[in-house]
Amino acid sequence: MTGPQRRSQLIEIGRGLFAIRGLDGTTIEEIAAAAGVSKPVIYEHFGSKEGLYTQVVEYEFRILLAAINDAITDEAKPRVQVERAALALLTYIEDRTDGFRILMRDAPPSQPEGAFSTLLSHVTARVEHILSDEFARRGFSAADGAMYAQMLVGMVAMTGQWWQDSRKPDKRAVAAHLVNLAWNGLTGLEKEPELKSEA
Repeated sequence: MTGPQRRSQLIEIGRGLFAIRGLDGTTIEEIAAAAGVSKPVIYEHFGSKEGLYTQVVEYEFRILLAAINDAITDEAKPRVQVERAALALLTYIEDRTDGFRILMRDAPPSQPEGAFSTLLSHVTARVEHILSDEFARRGFSAADGAMYAQMLVGMVAMTGQWWQDSRKPDKRAVAAHLVNLAWNGLTGLEKEPELKSEA
């Protein structure tokens, strides 16, 4: 294998083991054995087990943040942006369950506050911009957009954590119900919510 191929292989193997056992529960020996290499090869590429873990987290972080950023495009209506962001998170969980488990678990040394927490801060800033504009358009205080962005992102994140193990109902139904609650509130809930972006 070339150096970059070996590095990618170690990141993939590390991702699988860290998802199951966490950072502390995974040994450098297990990673080396699964990759069919000696421990010095891992040290050569990453410096330590923690270095490998940090690379895995940063890789997953970039994938999920890019998916959510792509979903929140300025040309879509605010409700559709919220739908797409919720679907992007649920799709990431569906496609990269190991990655999501890692983002939810141990904080890498480079992000002591936690990878998922850092990700949510980035997403909340984007959502705040969307909500502030929508609030101002409706005659509400644009300043309240920051508080509502925290609420909305927290609701989607907690639902994603629950859905990673449940997987029922299907992700489109979950996204529709999330946006139904977020957009309509408890007093305006629709009995059979549908995603407007797919209608």
